[in-house]
Amino acid sequence: MAIKGSCLCRKVIYEVDSLDMPIAHCHCHTCRKAHAAAFATVAGIQRDNFRWLRGEEFISTYESSAGKFRHFCKCCGSHLIAQRPAQSHIVLRVATLDDDPKIKPESHIWMSHELPWLEYEDMEQYSEGQ
Repeated sequence: MAIKGSCLCRKVIYEVDSLDMPIAHCHCHTCRKAHAAAFATVAGIQRDNFRWLRGEEFISTYESSAGKFRHFCKCCGSHLIAQRPAQSHIVLRVATLDDDPKIKPESHIWMSHELPWLEYEDMEQYSEGQ
């Protein structure tokens, strides 16, 4: 069963057949900067299992490091995928999925780049914003 995803403004819509690699939280400094977040949640998808359904003309590309290309919506800025052309897979930004992938993250990667102020436990939680 295909899983759909989109950017914030919904001009770009994509579909994946499966998440082919485990979901991970990436703490590398380029993911943090690209997402303006403490980490980015990612999963590998074989190229044949990913397709743009709508809005490919709204996709812009940035080479964030040698040979790594990040693709995002040029209207709203949502980062959707990253890729290295020589690899058989793309890296999906899992938070852009509209459907539940029905699997949970398995790891934190690039912990050598983790922010010193990041806390995971003993924090108050709210069901919505304050």
